Amino acid sequence: MIIAGDIGGTHTRMGAFSGGPASPKLDRWQEFKSKEYASMEKIVEEFVSGVGNKPEAFCFGVAGPVVDGKAHPTNLTWELDAARMTETLGARVVLINDLEANAYGVATLGKEDLATLQAGVERERGNAAVISAGTGLGEAGLYWDGANHRPFASEGGHCTFAPRTDEEVALLEFMRKKFPDHVSWERVLSGPGLHNIYEFLRDTGRAAEEPWLAEQLAGGDAAAEISENAVQGKSELCVKALGMFVALYGAEAGNLALKMLSLAGVYVGGGIAPRILGKLKEGAFLDAFLGKGRMREVLERMPVYVITNDKTALQGAARRGML
Repeated sequence: MIIAGDIGGTHTRMGAFSGGPASPKLDRWQEFKSKEYASMEKIVEEFVSGVGNKPEAFCFGVAGPVVDGKAHPTNLTWELDAARMTETLGARVVLINDLEANAYGVATLGKEDLATLQAGVERERGNAAVISAGTGLGEAGLYWDGANHRPFASEGGHCTFAPRTDEEVALLEFMRKKFPDHVSWERVLSGPGLHNIYEFLRDTGRAAEEPWLAEQLAGGDAAAEISENAVQGKSELCVKALGMFVALYGAEAGNLALKMLSLAGVYVGGGIAPRILGKLKEGAFLDAFLGKGRMREVLERMPVYVITNDKTALQGAARRGML
């Protein structure tokens, strides 16, 4: 039995898996609110106590860089150390980046777990890429070694935001006042990023905020409320915010696709994409994805999928733990 974890800034998912790396079988899983726990070990101990059997190993996908078996999750105060956790938990612990876990999970997916945005030219050989907007923005790659895809992590979501249009230039100027040290792609392409776009459009007079909407956002998850009201067409401001977000998502997915030369596919993961799938299919995403001048023809060959299976990272962590 392998215990896998998908550690995010908002939620941490734990799963007990059996079987082998080709098709890990999820036997039990549980979701925890990350910030309600003082450490990762507390969550693991609570989950394992309900499993019954002793795990052979643990593998955790962490939202943040992992260096020398140590990690400080970007949106949490936890300090993770694989060596320390191995001693505490009594079995081998592997820490990997959460998008690396997503990349490992791609091999476990079936056609029913994917929604196609662009068919491209289907091919097994060649590199692939994963981009996921959620609490933060994660990016990872899978390089083709001649026989298999090998996942690897990156911190591409923290690269400098690059606007393409006059309105996006104005967004950058707005964001520089809010984040004077550095405006990354994550600041505009994530749950909090959607809220930042919303505030930009509101505060620069590009769309008005209805009183009922202001009250709604003050009392809940702002990004979720904005996207839901946009999808339902209840607010012009939300519709514009989500429209801008979708275009930015496509633009950065195209940037990543070129950097990885992702001829074997670009996979859009994370918690936001499945909820706004209809908007992603409307055209703005692909227009921005393909809008790379002389590289358009190369990008047109790349299949682009939305991952609809919300346990992909968990399955990927299990797969990595079994290797």
